[in-house]
Amino acid sequence: MPSLCKCLLFLIVVFSTIYSCTAQCSTSAKNFAACTELPVLNSTLSWNYYTSSNRVEIAFRKSGIDDYNSRWIAWAINPTSTGMIGSQSFVACPRSDGSLAAYTSPITSYETSLQEGNLSFPVYDVSATYENNSVTIFATLELPSNTTTVNHVWQEGPISGNLPSIHGLSGDNVMSFGTVDFLSGKIETIKGGKGMVLKNVHGVLCAVSWGIMMPIGVMIARYMKLLNGADPALFYIHVTCQSLGYLVGIIGWGTGMYLGAQSSGIQYKGHRCIGITVFCLATTQVLVGMLLRPKKDHKYRIFWNIFHYCIGYGTIILSIWNVFKGIGILEPGKKWKEGYMSFIIALACLALIFEAIKWYSVLRRKKNESQKTLDDEATGEQAS
Repeated sequence: MPSLCKCLLFLIVVFSTIYSCTAQCSTSAKNFAACTELPVLNSTLSWNYYTSSNRVEIAFRKSGIDDYNSRWIAWAINPTSTGMIGSQSFVACPRSDGSLAAYTSPITSYETSLQEGNLSFPVYDVSATYENNSVTIFATLELPSNTTTVNHVWQEGPISGNLPSIHGLSGDNVMSFGTVDFLSGKIETIKGGKGMVLKNVHGVLCAVSWGIMMPIGVMIARYMKLLNGADPALFYIHVTCQSLGYLVGIIGWGTGMYLGAQSSGIQYKGHRCIGITVFCLATTQVLVGMLLRPKKDHKYRIFWNIFHYCIGYGTIILSIWNVFKGIGILEPGKKWKEGYMSFIIALACLALIFEAIKWYSVLRRKKNESQKTLDDEATGEQAS
């Protein structure tokens, strides 16, 4: 009896798998010989490849769409690179009359609104359907000669004013690209090209410089007087930490500006504006600190101190805020945000402890000075 149950269970699993694959590779309009579930955006790609003509019939399906009037979807081949620019796309987009339009759109810039246009290769029978909360794009395309493996991109986004609006700029929406071999059926996801590497470099450099080295340098400057006799050494440590942080920050800031210039259609305005402000404040701080710092006994030193403190603390607050915004844009993983947050909390706790010690020392010194003054006055009275 147990053996019979195991056999029945095995048959159920096998037939369920076969049925699942068959259902996935079939639509109400056509059956397909090959299909695969794409890694992100709840999408499936099915196809028939004809070796004699080097043509491919495709069906790209996006599931989980409750109202197709509010979303557009697209699947594209990029003959020249792995990213968005140069993609030859097939788009399904709702019209104002409630119909679902399917058309082709070549993408030449990040500022595209998916206008209809001809692709760089022959295309036939483009259509789209909506059923069972899924939108499916059908098309037949002719691959370049002697080519079966292509770069492909898939995407979705909202509708605004009956026109496709910009898709999400983080998470799955920036990981929806890879390669597909229509002959072997092999699908690969590209982990990230040059742009993604530069984004990661920018994030690491800015987090280390503006978000870590700068706050540590400020703490060293504020609390170095607690250690008697260590003032000159700790001052130079403060200057070194801030200078290195500034130099590394310049590289990170320059990388961010380069990324912004290369992708004018994708802008993180808040992150960008804060980054430029931080750079300007830090540059002002460095120039004023190096070139215009008066001596300690100078009558204008107090005004320089106020300026130096305000610019310094303003830079640190904006830097930490912008690091969190950058983490939100890159979405490297929950552990990175939690790790940086833990560092900031630990730094804040240390600052509170040092601040308490500093004020305790100040109050005790004032008390001692007051007592000494009283003692001197009493001694003077006795002498008279």
